[in-house]
Amino acid sequence: MASSLTKDSVRPGTPGSEKTFFGHPRGLATLFMTEMWERFSYYGMKALLPLYLVAPGGLHMNAATATAIYSVYLSLVYLLALPGGWFADRVLGPRKTVAVAGLVIMLGHLTLALPSSGTFFAGLGLVAIGSGLLKANISTMVGHLYDGPDDPRRDGGFTLFYIGINLGAFAAPLIIGTVGENVNWHFGFALAALGMALGLAQYLLGSRHLHASSSVVPTPLSAEEKAATLRKSALWAAVAVVFYAVVGFSGHYTLNWLLVPITVAGLIIPVMVIARIKRDKDLDRVEQSKMSAYIWFFVAAAVFWMIYDQGGSTVSLFADSSAENTIFGWEFPVSWYQSVNPVMIMALAPVFAWAWLALARRGKEPSTAVKFAMGLVLIGASFFLFLAPLSIADGGHKAAAMWLVAIYFVQTVGELTVSPVGLSVTTKMAPAKYASQMMGVWFLAVTAGDATTGLLSIAGVDLNKTGIVAFQAVLAVVAGVAVWMYRKKVKELMGDVH
Repeated sequence: MASSLTKDSVRPGTPGSEKTFFGHPRGLATLFMTEMWERFSYYGMKALLPLYLVAPGGLHMNAATATAIYSVYLSLVYLLALPGGWFADRVLGPRKTVAVAGLVIMLGHLTLALPSSGTFFAGLGLVAIGSGLLKANISTMVGHLYDGPDDPRRDGGFTLFYIGINLGAFAAPLIIGTVGENVNWHFGFALAALGMALGLAQYLLGSRHLHASSSVVPTPLSAEEKAATLRKSALWAAVAVVFYAVVGFSGHYTLNWLLVPITVAGLIIPVMVIARIKRDKDLDRVEQSKMSAYIWFFVAAAVFWMIYDQGGSTVSLFADSSAENTIFGWEFPVSWYQSVNPVMIMALAPVFAWAWLALARRGKEPSTAVKFAMGLVLIGASFFLFLAPLSIADGGHKAAAMWLVAIYFVQTVGELTVSPVGLSVTTKMAPAKYASQMMGVWFLAVTAGDATTGLLSIAGVDLNKTGIVAFQAVLAVVAGVAVWMYRKKVKELMGDVH
């Protein structure tokens, strides 16, 4: 898709202004391809992760522990997006930060590829750190390509960028999942490393097309601040090393000593961060009002992602143990279910982009609050649908694969009303002072949702039970109705953002 460039004219001074990428700045092609390869590596590893954790040839854990690790890992990835944004704002700038991130992610996947359970969690940690550095900043650079929040191409640009994410996510389970499940788990992780290497090479070669502001460090640290930051970082690292050394050598260490602190942090830090921004006296009245509106979107997104991300854990582990994973008598790897969502995204995203634009021309496009309400009701409906295969399995039968495909379809439609819209509204509503960090705040909604799932799993809640699935479905629908009822108040708080 990156080769589909046409002659056109865009604003003077835009790098690569002689060409566009489907009517968008040429730099979008570079970021599109970078994100595509990064997502190939990330989603390939993610499709294998819960299956590897429970497999007899993997780490052979129980389903609850596997779900906890999976959820806490996702929570950590998105939690680290906030310091990733801070690092770009204060130290390297978005462009260099993304280059460093790609290298760290590649090293993480290579570590996972080592045939040793001892290095497994170190590999997960490296991938989480690299993903945190990359996520907020690559989305911010997409925003840099446009003429401010009111550029009519902006939402379309984020939708195209989202297609790049899903191209990589679609191919990854089919390739990495097949190799990991059918050949060797660690060969699968090695393929993820290769994907990130290709993405990094493409990014370095195409970065000349990015907007100049992507290289700027908005608020660089002074020498004194750098020294203080290094001191504090070294102190906290030393505290962690001493603490875990004491716990380990005293014979009290279990996996929960690692999982519980991360889970609690994933719930507390999002609240603290938003409260700090709201209390910031440097923000004017308009920025404060927009932040009040943003809290609604944040809470709605947290509920949405809590259920949505269980498609890779709760639903995937159900498929592994209780589904008939066949089509017309042909059996396929369980990881292939993770390709259903991205292929549907690619099919439906252009339809949604066209529909929003067509409705906007008639003055009938739903507000952001209404789109979020729709997403919550749909994600709730997907778990109401999940009750059917659960009931079939409770009756001692294997559930048909199409039940799970239907769940992923409903979740996909919901995702398209929340995720690209949320990315776009975050860049529009971000106070100037926080720039890249606000994209990190958006990802903290995913952290809060996944941390909730992790905490339930650590507490021993079986997420594949009918009662808990039904409860989550009701919660999402009620949240959607609440957002819809207060849509006018939220729109008022958003001010000039539409």
